[in-house]
Amino acid sequence: MKLEFKLEYKDNKTMARLGEITFNNKKYPTPMFMPVGTNATVKTLSPEELKEIGSGIILSNTYHLWLRPGEDIVSLAGGLHKFMNYDGPILTDSGGFQVFSLAKSKDITEEGVKFKNHLNGDSLLLTPEKSIEIQTKLGSDIMMSFDECVKWPSTHEYMEESVNRTLRWAQRGKIVKKDNEQLLFGIVQGGEYKDLRKFCAEELVKMDFDGYSIGGTSVGEDKQTMYKMVEYSTPYLPENKLRYLMGVGDPIDLIENVMRGVDLFDCVSPTRLARHGHTYTKYGKINIKNSKYKDDFTPIDNCDCYTCKNYTKAYIRHLIVANETFGARLLSIHNIYYLHQLMLQIRENIKKGTLVEFRDEFIKNYYKKGE
Repeated sequence: MKLEFKLEYKDNKTMARLGEITFNNKKYPTPMFMPVGTNATVKTLSPEELKEIGSGIILSNTYHLWLRPGEDIVSLAGGLHKFMNYDGPILTDSGGFQVFSLAKSKDITEEGVKFKNHLNGDSLLLTPEKSIEIQTKLGSDIMMSFDECVKWPSTHEYMEESVNRTLRWAQRGKIVKKDNEQLLFGIVQGGEYKDLRKFCAEELVKMDFDGYSIGGTSVGEDKQTMYKMVEYSTPYLPENKLRYLMGVGDPIDLIENVMRGVDLFDCVSPTRLARHGHTYTKYGKINIKNSKYKDDFTPIDNCDCYTCKNYTKAYIRHLIVANETFGARLLSIHNIYYLHQLMLQIRENIKKGTLVEFRDEFIKNYYKKGE
């Protein structure tokens, strides 16, 4: 069943939006945070737990699944939904971000990108057409166009060249996309340059994609630069289509970028932080390995997640220090729940017209006791 999006409400004080995604006769509200399941699994969590926590769309990674088990194996299994037993919507990235972290600039050509397989050193070539072919076999509900994710900072001259190449790649990917129920998003690039962001967005809109992503953020830039990148992109995107900011998951960034007109977010941070003993609270991130939690028999954040209802900081600290996987599981459950609840609060405050006040109060609390 094809995923459908309906815009329902726009905030009159900010660019924030409320919408609804329909998939398999289920409704999913936006703005939404999407947990990342790189290898067709969100690390340490089952699909059933993800749904119980409140997840809607989840992500899988084209590059990693291409290498193992291979897109043909996933296709033989009946696609990602059957392979990983997840009946909600699934989004796949294009593989571009991983490729460009492995490739050298000389390996980026008009054809695509040549790079070394990080597992065995084999030479590989990923092109716009190959990326769409892989994602088609994976059977995700939302596919991403193959683009160049450029390091920050970059010169206007190089960024202009890159944007034009990204646009040509987007068109090539769109041409080979099969007429099926999978959606295809174009990706707005342009670095911190207003003219290039505007140009890229407008050219992609002419190609009429099913939705639009904002790329090239979270690549080393400061927060204010990231916010400018988004501000330079969203005004030129259609109101009736989804807008997705790639790779952003810090709580304050979710609020700030909802205010700039974004509907979807993803990031590996909830589970990655958890594996290192870090967790979100109302009063900022804490490191559970800190010795002051050794005899702290209170929950992490007094929320309604499974972790906080059943376990204490002292116990979770013990698990993390002892390198027990259950500790990472408990923190992952809490961190993902925390971000889903934050998005719920954001949606409620959009409805009430109090998102700006919510943002200000959140910042006051979040940076109060964080470590």
